[in-house]
Amino acid sequence: MLRLPRPVLLLLLTAIPLAGEPIDYFLPVEQGREAAVPAPNDFLGWNIGDWHVRHGEIVAYFRELERTSPRVKLEYYARSHEGKPLFHAVITSPENHARLDEIRAQHLKLSDPSQSDSVDTAAMPLVVVLSYSIHGNEASGANAALLVAYELASSNSPEVLATLKDTVILLDPAENPDGLDRFSTWVNSQKSTHPSADPADREHNEAWPRGRTNHYWFDLNRDWLPLVHPESRGRVAQFQRWMPNVLTDHHEMDTDKTFFFQPGIPSRENPSSPAEVAELTRLIAGNHAKALDQIG
Repeated sequence: MLRLPRPVLLLLLTAIPLAGEPIDYFLPVEQGREAAVPAPNDFLGWNIGDWHVRHGEIVAYFRELERTSPRVKLEYYARSHEGKPLFHAVITSPENHARLDEIRAQHLKLSDPSQSDSVDTAAMPLVVVLSYSIHGNEASGANAALLVAYELASSNSPEVLATLKDTVILLDPAENPDGLDRFSTWVNSQKSTHPSADPADREHNEAWPRGRTNHYWFDLNRDWLPLVHPESRGRVAQFQRWMPNVLTDHHEMDTDKTFFFQPGIPSRENPSSPAEVAELTRLIAGNHAKALDQIG
């Protein structure tokens, strides 16, 4: 097991096709899925990509995952200004769930210099946070979160089962629910029967203030340090409660922009960030580069 002495932040970019696709477009067809766990398209009644998912639909789907899968438990950490619940879906093996408090207590010792040397990391699951769509109109993340959660909750492939055994995953499907709903409402109400890729189409030109920001038009990706808003305060408290080894933050680029990979431009790195952060994010990003190369 790789020992990660400090939390690592990795910025990732997610993309969902313009038109909806069946579930096997995104995920492998498996005979060994848990039948009780519904796929997103079956629960929603349409394929991911046909419509932009609304936050209420996200909440309903994750509550259904919690009901149908012993791998999934929800931890609520805040409510947005509009009263929408923010939560992490804690996804891991049922055996890890049975001793989750013990795992968290042992894991926190890694952040305590007086105790870290005594921790047996070989027997300790990694703690990974997957965060999606802090910018509400970068909605590919929130839509993709449903697919990621379904794969982790339903698949019985050796790879997924090993991941669940070795990892506690905290999946945050929508970091900015107020902005996400403002965006999804606009696009869903403006689209036509036939999707349009024309950037000048009304569907792709939200009315001001658009969905990037939260209820008070604040960019929550600029609130990690000020902690002005309840979404950020709850999220940082949850981060400090777990001190994850890796945090991935899933954004979205414009269609005419290139992909961004961390660790990015060295001159832009915060001088207070340890060199190990750049090394580890470069290793992790290499895996994503390989996956993207495989699909051209």
